[in-house]
Amino acid sequence: YQASLDRRSGFLNTLALITSSYFVVRAVQAAQADQTRHCSHWLWAAFLMGGLFVVIKLMEFAHHVNAGVTLSTNTFYMFYLSLTFFHFMHVLMGMVIVGFMAVKARGGRYSADNHHGLESGASYWHMVDLVWLVLFPLVYVMH
Repeated sequence: YQASLDRRSGFLNTLALITSSYFVVRAVQAAQADQTRHCSHWLWAAFLMGGLFVVIKLMEFAHHVNAGVTLSTNTFYMFYLSLTFFHFMHVLMGMVIVGFMAVKARGGRYSADNHHGLESGASYWHMVDLVWLVLFPLVYVMH
């Protein structure tokens, strides 16, 4: 059943999330340097990479649903759909957080002296990325 998964999509999603984490790191560095405009731009770039992940994952889900795959198809698909959908929902929440932080950054709310909220949101985003870095090999690669 694992052979029915599109490893290229999984790999592209991995690249999208790793890139988004890099952008979030750059946003925190910009805030620490009092470059709030750059901070906002990096956050929006991370948001777009999260959006790319969402689009690719939705296409994967649509493919499987159209093929008649459900949670009850078999144990593999039950775990695949459950784990990846749960992660998908966390990516969406992360995008809300990143978008909120980008708006705050654009308004000058983060600075070298006040960026703890930004670091908290960044930690959440990195956690979501880390979970994907575990899920991708487990679901798409390892037999």
